[in-house]
Amino acid sequence: MALPFIEVIESLTPDPKVLMWKFPDADKEIKNGAMLTVRESQQVMLLNEGQLADVFSAGRHSLKTENVPVLSRLRGWKYGFESPFKADVYFFNTHQFVSLKWGTPAPVLMTDPVFGQVRIRAFGTYNVRITDVAKFFKEYAGTWPMLTITELELQLRDFISPKFGEVLSLAKIPVVEAAANVSALNERIQPLIQPYFADFGVEVTRFTITGITLPEEVLRQYDKVTGMNMVTDMNKFSQYSIADAMDREGSVLGDGARQGVVLGMMAGMMNPDNAAQHKPAPADDITERLRKLKSLYEAALITESEYTAKKEELLKLL
Repeated sequence: MALPFIEVIESLTPDPKVLMWKFPDADKEIKNGAMLTVRESQQVMLLNEGQLADVFSAGRHSLKTENVPVLSRLRGWKYGFESPFKADVYFFNTHQFVSLKWGTPAPVLMTDPVFGQVRIRAFGTYNVRITDVAKFFKEYAGTWPMLTITELELQLRDFISPKFGEVLSLAKIPVVEAAANVSALNERIQPLIQPYFADFGVEVTRFTITGITLPEEVLRQYDKVTGMNMVTDMNKFSQYSIADAMDREGSVLGDGARQGVVLGMMAGMMNPDNAAQHKPAPADDITERLRKLKSLYEAALITESEYTAKKEELLKLL
């Protein structure tokens, strides 16, 4: 024979992915003095007539109206608070949910001081746990009878993507630095992301960026700038760049120019001693390097900003 009132309230997690679940009460009332058992990594919330009555942490609790004073205020007990009461009981798992996935389904637009507006993609993992069950229930969970981490992960994935781009812009982190120093970026991003999760009563215990993908044009420009910064011999660099350009389809050099460059390079390689005997003076050498630098610029092998920067470096040597 079923008991007329609920005297014992306890519940094991029905599934490791469950964040919150409603205690099945079969619409029965809770006996005044019923025992509530809350296990470690659990919290329990009581709702009375749709209003928050109390939240219980791990331990064994006697549900008496004097122990839950809000019940007397909500229900207006008249008979010594001994009558059974009706309340909805929700259990919450408060342990960490780890290795959740996030990513940018569409490129995120951010402003970079060097490249201007750039669209990037990023992905990674994060760990979360519920820290404020009342806020989590009010701001997110609502009246669902059960909520799993899968539903939350899907919602947060769309939530993280724009916030990630917003945080990168506010932090004024250059895209190249972001892509090259992911481990250092993780430490900077997590505290900036956390406030957005706190609004839902959730804490991000770990936020990891696994990778950032830059547009191809940015990667090409970055490689070119890096290469220019590494150049110590402009003569060798110009010869290499022009020869490389001749091998690429659509090179701006004509056949005559190609033949001249090839013959010049061959003469230098065939007569190294002769080249050494006629080594130009320092000023002439700089002038020659300036001429070759201009040739690279006119051949569209370097940008105007790169040409200007290298020209200024060479002029300082005169």
